[in-house]
Amino acid sequence: MLKTPILNAPLLGALATLGHTDTVVIADAGLPIPAGPTLIDLSLSRGLPSFKDVLLLLADNLVIERSTLALESREGPIGELCAGAGLEAGFVSHEALKAMLPQAKVVVRTGEVTPYANVVLHCGVDF
Repeated sequence: MLKTPILNAPLLGALATLGHTDTVVIADAGLPIPAGPTLIDLSLSRGLPSFKDVLLLLADNLVIERSTLALESREGPIGELCAGAGLEAGFVSHEALKAMLPQAKVVVRTGEVTPYANVVLHCGVDF
């Protein structure tokens, strides 16, 4: 058995495929997900799981070089959460962020309903 706090088998399997320069998107409940990326839908109900819970779990278990957020989230709680998690953030328009989705390797959908609660995590390496 693996020693990891992540219990969701599809999520754990998808994360195990990530390499340097791959991207993972943490998405709110309303973000339109295109065909292509592996979708791990964790949403249970409005707010469950939260963006914060998923962000903190992934930030603790992935090597992340940087993150990309919607410019519209810069001054709100989502930008603050990412900064608090130690993620170096870049900002693009919400439309530009949505245009990045087809290139993502994994999209993790949350139950979050806060506007613009989406982030692109850019994977790094631990050596």
